[in-house]
Amino acid sequence: MSSKSITVQGARAHNLKNINVSIPKGQFVVFTGLSGSGKSSLAFDTVYAEGQRRYVESLSAYARQFLGQMDKPDVDAIEGLSPAISINQKTTSNNPRSTVGTVTEIYDYLRLLFARIGRPTCPIHGVEITSQTVQQMVDRLLEYPERTKMQILAPVVSGRKGEHTKTIEKLKREGYVRIRVDQEMREVTDDIQLEKNKDHSIEVVVDRIVVKDGAAGRISDSIETALGLGDGNIIVDVIDDQELVFSENHACPICGYSIGELEPRLFSFNSPYGACPTCDGLGTKFEVDLELVIPDWNQSLNDHAIAAWEPISSQYYPQLLKSVCDHYNIDMTIPVKDIPKKQMNKILYGSGKEKIQFRFQNDFGTIRDNAIYFEGVVANIARRYEETSSEFTRELLGKYMSQNDCPTCHGHRLKEEALAVLVNGKHIGEVTDYAITEAKQFFMSLELTEKEETIAQMILKEIADRLEFMNNVGLDYLTLSRRAGTLSGGEAQRIRLATQIGSALTGVLYVLDEPSIGLHQRDNNRLLNTLKQMRDLDNTLVVVEHDEDTMLAADHLIDIGPGAGEHGGYIVASDTPENVMQNKESLTGQYLAGEKYVPLPAKRRKPSKQKQLKVVGAEENNLKNVDVSFPIGIMTAVTGVSGSGKSTLVNDVLYKSLSRQLYRAKFKPGKHQRINGTKQVEKVINIDQSPIGRTPRSNPATYIGVFDDIRDVFAETNEAKIRGYKKGRFSFNVKGGRCEACHGDGIIKIEMHFLPDVFVACEVCHGKRYNRETLEVAYKGKNIADVLDMTIEEGLEFFGNLPKIKRKLQTISDVGLGYIKLGQQATTLSGGEAQRVKLASELHRRSNGKSFYILDEPTTGLHTDDVRRLLDVLQRLVDNGDSVLIIEHDLDVIKTADHIIDLGPEGGDGGGYVIATGSPEEVAEQQEQSYTGYYLKPVLERDRERMERDMKRREEIELT
Repeated sequence: MSSKSITVQGARAHNLKNINVSIPKGQFVVFTGLSGSGKSSLAFDTVYAEGQRRYVESLSAYARQFLGQMDKPDVDAIEGLSPAISINQKTTSNNPRSTVGTVTEIYDYLRLLFARIGRPTCPIHGVEITSQTVQQMVDRLLEYPERTKMQILAPVVSGRKGEHTKTIEKLKREGYVRIRVDQEMREVTDDIQLEKNKDHSIEVVVDRIVVKDGAAGRISDSIETALGLGDGNIIVDVIDDQELVFSENHACPICGYSIGELEPRLFSFNSPYGACPTCDGLGTKFEVDLELVIPDWNQSLNDHAIAAWEPISSQYYPQLLKSVCDHYNIDMTIPVKDIPKKQMNKILYGSGKEKIQFRFQNDFGTIRDNAIYFEGVVANIARRYEETSSEFTRELLGKYMSQNDCPTCHGHRLKEEALAVLVNGKHIGEVTDYAITEAKQFFMSLELTEKEETIAQMILKEIADRLEFMNNVGLDYLTLSRRAGTLSGGEAQRIRLATQIGSALTGVLYVLDEPSIGLHQRDNNRLLNTLKQMRDLDNTLVVVEHDEDTMLAADHLIDIGPGAGEHGGYIVASDTPENVMQNKESLTGQYLAGEKYVPLPAKRRKPSKQKQLKVVGAEENNLKNVDVSFPIGIMTAVTGVSGSGKSTLVNDVLYKSLSRQLYRAKFKPGKHQRINGTKQVEKVINIDQSPIGRTPRSNPATYIGVFDDIRDVFAETNEAKIRGYKKGRFSFNVKGGRCEACHGDGIIKIEMHFLPDVFVACEVCHGKRYNRETLEVAYKGKNIADVLDMTIEEGLEFFGNLPKIKRKLQTISDVGLGYIKLGQQATTLSGGEAQRVKLASELHRRSNGKSFYILDEPTTGLHTDDVRRLLDVLQRLVDNGDSVLIIEHDLDVIKTADHIIDLGPEGGDGGGYVIATGSPEEVAEQQEQSYTGYYLKPVLERDRERMERDMKRREEIELT
């Protein structure tokens, strides 16, 4: 077999049908196919898993215990395998200490840079903190022209209260004649009376000199004398020029502020040497938020305006509040906004040292009357949050708190000493707040001395290279201080990609999972050039991808299918993109060739000026105080380059505000003035890609509610009635019908220490989750475990005569998930699959036409054919009268929308404006200011030609 390829024989992971495939080495190879066809099973669970397993196996048993070893994939043989690196969408840390700068290692170089060429500066006086020798001070003074007059002063008192008579007397005894008191020259023999309670400064004149040849010795002696008197600090008053301040203490010569030796750890917020002591290096403090405590200031205290003190199971807090109001004569019936500020502060911040009479009646009618110090609502929530050991209570109180910038470090995470070190007038926190493009400009324009340039040369090269890599993968809008946990899957993956380019490895197999996610069409070319650059280093790239540009740019295309789930798992085509386009059996090939495509809608819905939600004055993150109208009753796409403000506008401002108004949700919306038209919406549903459940017990059947109906069916069987089984008997979550050996999980986890954990089927129920008696109850020859093992398609056929169940299963099939199993563990579903299950759960509900659906990039993980089916479903929602709002980059979705809101023009600080609105055709005509319009116009023209071509074909067929 040729060593020029990786040959896989007999791959059977998940739904793969014992396939053989050859992957050319040193090429850019794309795996494609329908969602669920087996792409990831081949790329990650077979090829990468075996490469990783072989590497780990080569290590000692001691080393293996620290690494998560992967199971041996279900494959006969893989030959020609290179060392493998996986770059997927779940690689960056959720640790709040992890930032873009730390993940890319740029921050490590920044710490070194500031430690080596940073200039410590007094944060109070702005004076550079330097340690100078007497010789350096003398040389500086001799730089002045001859005949320059100056006097050398020693600061003996600096900003201290007192009369300082003893100090003046001492100077008189030592023979000094002149002193400067609070900037006024005096003779020591004068009657100097200083106010005892005011700060004073006293400097003694040590010498008055004139710069000339031969003066160096006298200047040196005078400086030494002055340094002795001034504790290492001197002031040189140059006549008709500015004063000079010198110090030999590495401290501020004015106030004595000092910084120890500069080390890289001083600039680390993960080290106690550098972290801000107030926030421990997190940059934020979790504090009680008044907007969440009192969500509606128009409500009265009687109407529970203080949400955190609503009566739930106890009347303790309502009675405490009434006692406070009685004590201060506060009217509980008026809106809280009308309560005088002084009185409101008593409720919020407590009674201070004043006691109030607290009258409390418990559940048994016992009345207690005590005089207490009232701590206030804000302090009460904060104290209980800190003291509680109950996770439930902490979560409940956490709803009334929000993350705010630390008041000490202002979000920069570092202690004062670290932020007092400057490079080109900026401290390290300010530099990390720059977007990648701004950071590049900052480092390019650094003004350094010859010595600093020599020291920093290598450091600056490493920083510049990494910034360029970030720019090349389309992340130029990110800031280095951005938390890694806030990045999308695509952004996280591209950061890993940029890091790998920096390592410049060769001969490596890289396996990537949809790197184009979240990337605007404009930035696609930059990403593709980066991938080709990695390939040109003699690496093999295996990319799981649906993006048309990526597939056409590949050296080799492997199409897996032909269908999804059980209908997939075969190699449909493996050739160059050009040849795959000629392959009539390849669904991907047909879409690439234009034989199949997502058609344009026959008619677009027109937005109504009367029916719209209008966000006024949105300025969260990078939004530039924009007003945006979202039409109701149509499908709207919010578009724009990555980082332009789409998610901030839709998720942080619109969704959180609507949730708060409609459901009193404990969200803090992004900054905006108001939202008009909210009465036209009764429900807002955010269908995101978070998991539908975090345990193996969650599954599609339980999530959409069909499992309840299925259990009802089994409870109605004759066998169940004879045995007295109710529907609860058929649940694997409660005692009764479940297998108690595995508690209804069906599997048992066995820890293997340095080997990977082994999951084995339960020996009692053999993975069926239920006990023997429950499994003896059958409906149409199938027990409850058999039903959970059915695919959605099989379930549709099996329950075809039960409309209630069929309707719910049909919605899952309609969103393209007919291949998943009813009882499939939620943890095994991808983000895109989880999102479509959520969508399906909404579809089967009866709509009143006043629902507002929000979807964030629903095409993630979807083949073009899946996108077409998804769009049919979304159009059905709009046909019911509901509104659909989609954040999207996929041009197939954008072109079918009724209305587009395009943000930009750039990402980060260069974005945040609404640059184009209207139908796709209208936005396409605004291509001079809109990148979306620029890329949309040729797509619209191409699809109109395709639709005309297909119409002619149909006419010819009808004629014949």
